[in-house]
Amino acid sequence: MVQCEQIGLSYSSAGVTNNTTRANDAARDHDASKVLQDLRFTIPEGAFRWLLGPSGAGKSSLLKLLYLAVRPTCGRLVLMGQDIATIPRHALPLLRRRIGVVFQDFRLLSHLSAFDNVALPLRLAGRPEGPLRADVTELLRWVGLARKMEQRPDELSGGEQQRVAIARAVIARPALLLADEPTGNLDDAQAERLMQLLHELNHLGTTVVVATHNQTLVHRHPAPALILDAGRLQVTA
Repeated sequence: MVQCEQIGLSYSSAGVTNNTTRANDAARDHDASKVLQDLRFTIPEGAFRWLLGPSGAGKSSLLKLLYLAVRPTCGRLVLMGQDIATIPRHALPLLRRRIGVVFQDFRLLSHLSAFDNVALPLRLAGRPEGPLRADVTELLRWVGLARKMEQRPDELSGGEQQRVAIARAVIARPALLLADEPTGNLDDAQAERLMQLLHELNHLGTTVVVATHNQTLVHRHPAPALILDAGRLQVTA
């Protein structure tokens, strides 16, 4: 499902450096900041992994690589059998549709209701409106937002926005689900309900990667972990 071989990622004043950028740009190399270094790991299809480490360790940067927001500076990244270095540009949107992402800052569309934010991935995939409405309504009820479906993000609390973001990420049953601090704005009961949802998806075959600082949650739900520190993979526990 996910294979990383000697993955590195650097940022410079011009943005992300990648393996298509000219290597002889000495000034760029001098200014580049290495945020991920020599990552080597495999996540099997249908696995659940915690992504752990202190702030600034590189967790969000690794997730960006996995949802194809950036490409590695060096190394080889394979997602769902596709080598990212060689995949045709026209095939990237199809691959991205198989990846669900819960962003730390939610990234909801402010002009759309909660319902329409969650429905968006299904509409982009061409799902008929009848089944779409039934699926979105059921999921929003499950996350406790049955009475908030028609409200826009600015009319929702932080925790409610987070639940909308979670629902949007899982509505299409992605092959790979990436969650960046998904419980940050949730109380304990909501966090446990979220974990129930993630485990259900995982049992249905979705590969799940969750970045978190919530050690209580990690202890309650034991699973293998990728542990980052200063951009390096310290432990695979």
